[in-house]
Amino acid sequence: CCICIYLITFCFLLLILLYYIFSMSLMNTFTLNQADLKIRFSLALSWRITMCYLFRWSYLEVVTSGKYNDTLQAYGAGAVEASVTSELIYKHWINTLMGYCGPFKYDPGYCSRLKEYITDNLEWVNQEIEKNPDSPYWHQVHLSLLQLQGLEDGYNGQVTSPGRLSFNPLGFLLFQMGGDLEDLEAALNKSSLTHTVGSGSCSALIKLLPGNKELFVSHDTWNTYQSMLRIMKKYTFSFSKSQRDKTLIPGDTQAFSSYPGSIFSGDDFYILSSGLVTLETTIGNSNPDRWKFVMPQGAVMEWLRNIVANRLAQTGIEWAEIFGQHNSGTYNNQWMIVDYKNFVPGKPDIKQGLFTVLEQIPGLIQIADKTQELYKTSYWASYNIPYFEKVFNASGGQDLVKKYGPWFSYNENPRAQIFSRNQTLVTDMESMVRLMRYNNFKNDPLSECEGCDPPHNGENSISARSDLNPANGTYPFGALKQRPHGGTDMKVTSYALFRQYELLAVSGPTWDQVPVFQWSTSPYQNLTHIGHPDRWDFPTVHVRWSK
Repeated sequence: CCICIYLITFCFLLLILLYYIFSMSLMNTFTLNQADLKIRFSLALSWRITMCYLFRWSYLEVVTSGKYNDTLQAYGAGAVEASVTSELIYKHWINTLMGYCGPFKYDPGYCSRLKEYITDNLEWVNQEIEKNPDSPYWHQVHLSLLQLQGLEDGYNGQVTSPGRLSFNPLGFLLFQMGGDLEDLEAALNKSSLTHTVGSGSCSALIKLLPGNKELFVSHDTWNTYQSMLRIMKKYTFSFSKSQRDKTLIPGDTQAFSSYPGSIFSGDDFYILSSGLVTLETTIGNSNPDRWKFVMPQGAVMEWLRNIVANRLAQTGIEWAEIFGQHNSGTYNNQWMIVDYKNFVPGKPDIKQGLFTVLEQIPGLIQIADKTQELYKTSYWASYNIPYFEKVFNASGGQDLVKKYGPWFSYNENPRAQIFSRNQTLVTDMESMVRLMRYNNFKNDPLSECEGCDPPHNGENSISARSDLNPANGTYPFGALKQRPHGGTDMKVTSYALFRQYELLAVSGPTWDQVPVFQWSTSPYQNLTHIGHPDRWDFPTVHVRWSK
């Protein structure tokens, strides 16, 4: 079978050649020529490798040059990202947003109110940008919106000289507002809510190894399975703190898991040049009385505050204070900020400021340094339930416990108990990954569901698999039903990895103790999933970046 061997060898060499040509083309300087604009950005666009489907991540790295002013850098970064990810953006839009306030699923009253809210909010934000030209906060808000403008213009083939911001309220902004929209639907009285009672969005674990020899920071995204077109991104932007202060921003370099069409993580999980790692899980709001705090004036959307805090903060408390300004009351999360500058492997004592926690709901933000608690217990777990009693009660947590039972309590939730039991098994990176992909719901008594038939539930584990729950089962609330929803990835970094912006990552629903998710054999094979592989059995990948 010599001919077969020659053919295989030829195909292999051809793939290498195509890969080389594709990679080199992305390393070239990108030039914009339109409306008398000729700007050359020295941009490194590396590792967006469409052939790397073995691990189911695309990779994008954008580096802007400080030779150009911040405005050109921001707009150009967005335009360039659009040029190399347009196909993925199109597919992701079809899979996740095409029907939102569109011709296929349309709630005219809500969509009109949403459009008005977004328009009014952007108008207020623009006014604040113009009124505060020397403010680092508003400078970074402006640059973030310019980057998004460049992304939208680049995708639409309308690249021009960056000027006054002008967005389609129901265009690329929706890619950024996925988390905000869940809360805006409730605040603006959408007739049928996307959010399901009890539906979680992410698991997170901060784990300190014995003897303080290592500190792991990990995160599982929980999302709909249609969202699984993913891009691992690294931005290096040479932005000044403000128009007046030309000091380089502390968070000039950021590595994060993301999506096509998005200029932030959304999961959220970031590794920052400031020495911070920031991540969150959603806690939501179940108290309708608090929606009165959600107003278009005086608010900056969560996705924007998140970007600004990541760029400007040098410590966890600084991050929380910046993020807490202009609370929109949307995408209400528990944020965890780890400051690796305050960690030395093997050192017996830990500096205050290593670990900060922030929780946000409409009209309320609470912040605390939880370094000593992390030191005493060796871990911090996050699983979509507020930690702070004030936030828990104000968001309607007690009412949920009374109505549905201890599943909604901070200490008795299934994930709380599994994390508490299994975190002691973490001794190295391999065991950390194993815990974050854990779902043995059919054999784990902690995955049992009171009032469910069958009693074991795929939602009740670290990385959910709600698609494995029987469609004809009996469930006390929506999150426990069969749904195309669960853990869709895993990311973890460490002291050893974060300094090079490295992490380990897995894309797709967990399959360690449960069957592999496969579109063609799932109950959801007819859901739109353009660009997805059929079978999601991808291994862990070590994410490394160009030097």
